[in-house]
Amino acid sequence: MNRKINYHIAVTLDGYICHQDASIDGFLMEGPHADDFVSSLQNYDAVLMGSKTYQFGFQFGLEPGQPAYPGLHHYVFSRSLSFESSDSVTLVNTSVCDKVNELRNMNGKDIWLCGGGELAGYLLNKGLIDTLTVKVNPILFGSGRQLFCGLNNPVSLTHTSSKTYPNGVVLNEYLINKNM
Repeated sequence: MNRKINYHIAVTLDGYICHQDASIDGFLMEGPHADDFVSSLQNYDAVLMGSKTYQFGFQFGLEPGQPAYPGLHHYVFSRSLSFESSDSVTLVNTSVCDKVNELRNMNGKDIWLCGGGELAGYLLNKGLIDTLTVKVNPILFGSGRQLFCGLNNPVSLTHTSSKTYPNGVVLNEYLINKNM
């Protein structure tokens, strides 16, 4: 059985994962929803991210080649970054689909797609995302980076669960329907 890829990300009510400058001011960072997110990381043993998402951590002291989430093997997809891969971080500058399919066919836990919108859009267009978990924050940005960029066609989802937190964050989970 293939490992599943889950795009698990915070989003504004109007569909943005960050401001245009990549800042996340306005997202609720503390509370039960954040605790539940940290607990959910035990369901994964690998994390996928694009270069912009990985570089976001640099402003907090993350160095190229270091993991942002200890305990998860990181796969950073980038043609612009340059650093030595390590036991915990692999720089992928070859075929995205080949690497993702290779990871899906390995033994292990499910895979967390951390972001960003460009990588998520590309993988969704290729049918390589299985589930979507969005933490909808009670805020509107009006502009920024979209949850999915460059979708080729509409994608049908099946809602599987919701959880509303006292601070207004709503966690929605969906299966991505592959046959539309």
